[in-house]
Amino acid sequence: MTAFRISPAVVEAFPDTLIAVVTATGLCGHEPWPATGAAQQDLEQQLAAGAWQPADESDPRIEAWHTAYRAFGTNPRRIRPSVDALGRRLAKKGTLPRINPAVDSYNAVSVRHGLPAGAFDLHHVTGDVEIRYADGSETFTPLGEPDTVEHPKPGEIIYTDTTDVLTRHWNHRDAHRTRVTEDSTHVAFVLETLHATRDGHLLKTAAGELQDLLTEHSAQSTVHYLSPARPQSAI
Repeated sequence: MTAFRISPAVVEAFPDTLIAVVTATGLCGHEPWPATGAAQQDLEQQLAAGAWQPADESDPRIEAWHTAYRAFGTNPRRIRPSVDALGRRLAKKGTLPRINPAVDSYNAVSVRHGLPAGAFDLHHVTGDVEIRYADGSETFTPLGEPDTVEHPKPGEIIYTDTTDVLTRHWNHRDAHRTRVTEDSTHVAFVLETLHATRDGHLLKTAAGELQDLLTEHSAQSTVHYLSPARPQSAI
């Protein structure tokens, strides 16, 4: 069993944080996921019709992450929160990327609700997962760059397990080792807000939508929440 936790220092700095951890076992990534494809197409059609736009940096949900990035020393216009980058790509190209069903599912939910999302293949996670400040000694191998090794700056917020960093800049980019592929069968998906008081209902709705997309293609799924009141959960 893996525990996810938020460090006391991160809780102190961001006391209204709420994170949903949606876990799925027995995922079937090699079969079509029609509901996920329909969700992607719906967003693209709404965008093309001018009925909907992805949240941009003027939106309070995105602006909050820009403020957080600056607080831990990252320029959010150069290194963007994942949902910001995804929304900008969608607005420019008119389409969402097609990666694999599991990744496509959380991307669609993320951009629909303006909330950062990511995922880890739990078969490749070692020990527990912690959201904490980096001390500068950690290593990170970016998704798609298996021969690259980076070192987060001291003070940068990271997801990490007992081996190395899983996500840099809190939610900018995931690691190659724990990437989710068609072969991934045990996955933890995360959705995040820094303003639970304002956006907690959106997070819970998004987690429910993601779980719905997973249900027909997994043996079991569950949702756990991390917050300052409950900074750790075993999944």
